[in-house]
Amino acid sequence: MTVSHTDVVIVGSGNAALCAGIAARQAGASVLMVEKGDRSLAGGNSRYTAGAMRFAYDGVDDLLPLLAEPDDPRLTTTDFGSYDTERFSADLLGFNDGRELSPEQRVLVGESLPTLRWLSDNGVRFEPIYDRQSFEKNGRQVFWGGLTLAAAGEGAGLVEAERRVFDAIGGTIRYEAGMTGLLTDDDRVVGIEIENGSGQRDLVLAGAVVLACGGFEANRDRRVEHLGPEWAAAKVRGTPHNTGIGLELAIEAGAEPYGFFEGCHATPMDLHMPDYGNLDIPHVERKNYRKICYFLGVMINATGNRFVDEGRDFRNYTYAQFGAAVLQQPGQFAWQIFDAKVDDLLYDEYRFDDAHFVEADTLEELLPMLDGVDVERARATLVAYNQAIDQTTPFDPTIKDGRSTIGLALPKSNWAQTIDQPPFKAYPVTGGITFTYGGLRVDDGGRVLRPDGTAIGGLHACGELVGGVFFAGYPGGSGLTSGAVFGRRAGTGAAVAVGRSRL
Repeated sequence: MTVSHTDVVIVGSGNAALCAGIAARQAGASVLMVEKGDRSLAGGNSRYTAGAMRFAYDGVDDLLPLLAEPDDPRLTTTDFGSYDTERFSADLLGFNDGRELSPEQRVLVGESLPTLRWLSDNGVRFEPIYDRQSFEKNGRQVFWGGLTLAAAGEGAGLVEAERRVFDAIGGTIRYEAGMTGLLTDDDRVVGIEIENGSGQRDLVLAGAVVLACGGFEANRDRRVEHLGPEWAAAKVRGTPHNTGIGLELAIEAGAEPYGFFEGCHATPMDLHMPDYGNLDIPHVERKNYRKICYFLGVMINATGNRFVDEGRDFRNYTYAQFGAAVLQQPGQFAWQIFDAKVDDLLYDEYRFDDAHFVEADTLEELLPMLDGVDVERARATLVAYNQAIDQTTPFDPTIKDGRSTIGLALPKSNWAQTIDQPPFKAYPVTGGITFTYGGLRVDDGGRVLRPDGTAIGGLHACGELVGGVFFAGYPGGSGLTSGAVFGRRAGTGAAVAVGRSRL
């Protein structure tokens, strides 16, 4: 067993961890980051994402300084619109089930643009999400839903850019070093115990520990305990290492469990994807597992019925809930059905060679191909759906167009079109879990709090471990922004706590 010393030790190596590491180093602290996986698995869940980051902005002038290619000729024919703090707040409120904005949500909204600027100032660049967040309208690319930019290179590009910054300013990362315990002295955390791949255990003594090691989404037992029995079948979209150990050790040390433990970010995924995310294939191919164009068609469950209003809102505001809805269906699967009218609007993940789907020239031929589905009921569902379409309202995917069904018990509120033009395609989906919402309460410096509101000395947290950010749902792109916002705060706070801050 060896014993090492550092000002700040950070557990995890994803976006939140790296933002904490950069902030702590910039504030003057020595920083060691420990990662359970080897170098190829580093980056946590952030590596598996598309890199989209939601933030408040007033217009294009706020976006241009962040771009990797500010001279892209497409920008002259692009309408980004605006997305101010009021809209961001309203989007979060829409998922709060009547709750007021939490203190954490107010921080997320208020610090979103400053944090993106901070990342940009450190060399992390962004690019418009043309392929998933814009549609062509009257010769212009029109962005919708308030989500405009992603990190250049998506999630993998984000963490690689952040890691380069962290390395350049003197941070250190130790791989194959999973945290197995917190070291305490009286009521203060003074370091961590780690274990390498060979079972050797070492101690890292530190003035401050920052937990940035994710939620419990990769822990089957914890998913069932907090989310329900159907979540045993969930596919894990990201790393297998987010098992909740940071959350459990913090609570054992006296931390307050905080936030909405019954909620999580999920999304419809290819039914036949691996049980965990796969970093061995390029991210552009990994994206084929997501299936989030349901708003352009319908979703049918095993009983042959629709079970959500596919057009209730932009998919940015529904996919995290609809992934959960799929898991609540019989057999934890569904089929997404489209016709040729929308084929050119389907995202790239529907086009990869290994995307699973069936295709036929008629619905009569297609429906028996939907494994596990009541064919007769599905036929009746589609007939009723097609007959209920409001044909007088034009279809417009850039807005909530109000083109709806009329008279159905379960409506489709926008983007409803008859499914009648061959060829017809259907994609089997299940629910994929991305991250969990329950976590810890932290203060302005990221210090972990006890139930009585006092801080646990030496213990900070960020990323998925911060509770109170999301409740019954999630506006797409907020997760990475939250990780960066609270990571930066935790890193700065840790440096201040050990008396190393130059700020």
